[in-house]
Amino acid sequence: MDIVSDCGLISSKTVATPLPPSVKLQPVSDDPFVKPERYRRLIGRLLYLCFTRPDLSHVVQQLSQFMHKPCQSHWHAAMHLVRYLRGCSDLGLFFPASNSLQLQAFCNADWGACLDSRCSLTGFAIYLGSALISWKTKKQSTVSCSSAEAEYRSMAATTCELKCISYLLRDFGITVSLPIPFHCDNQAAIHIMVNPVFHECTKHLDIDCHIVWNCYRDSFLLPVFVRSRDQVADLFTKPLSAPSFTGLLGKLGLFAVELSPTCGERGGLEVLERNMQKIKLK
Repeated sequence: MDIVSDCGLISSKTVATPLPPSVKLQPVSDDPFVKPERYRRLIGRLLYLCFTRPDLSHVVQQLSQFMHKPCQSHWHAAMHLVRYLRGCSDLGLFFPASNSLQLQAFCNADWGACLDSRCSLTGFAIYLGSALISWKTKKQSTVSCSSAEAEYRSMAATTCELKCISYLLRDFGITVSLPIPFHCDNQAAIHIMVNPVFHECTKHLDIDCHIVWNCYRDSFLLPVFVRSRDQVADLFTKPLSAPSFTGLLGKLGLFAVELSPTCGERGGLEVLERNMQKIKLK
């Protein structure tokens, strides 16, 4: 709410999504923003907020690319994000007290998302039971020749994160149940993972192929095909329409609870537990 207040949007109209689906941000699209230091300060605060708000990850990653020379369109997009924040300032990640310790991962990629470099976006979400514990939106360092290649590079990045988390859990004395369900909505990438035949289309993916395939061969990963509408990682790679965004938001474990004096903390937790049950049933 401090961010909303500093932007002068306390009484502004709220919006349903962090970024309109039709918006594609480019480095130089219109007139330069007259106060770039104000833009940089806002993006810095939003980057800090992303530590607890995974729903902001994609749009903040997009906006942070233009901190050196922001344009008016970038500032308008940032204001749209702040209006979204005003309408959902009470959202927070919920970590249930009784929870499974089974890891599972969702990964996705947006092929050629960057209009300037044509690099793709990697996005993943990793859960411990029903609790979201790790997520990322990051532009890939190389240009992918196909959507399958972009997806596979995303799978490699997610695999490295899963290995790191599994080592951390073992240091805590927690047994990691293997194989870890690994959800992807690209059949071609799953086929390469199961049978990494190196031909003309995949020979330049040699290192990534071996990283993912070795984990599959060692029964560390279990590939699971997931429909696009149930792909949670979509939130980290592209702007979605309001119905799609809202449908996936609850699956991140983001909930809002208003604690009334008669309700108390226990009542608020009961509301969250009921919300979690609804998500599981869906």
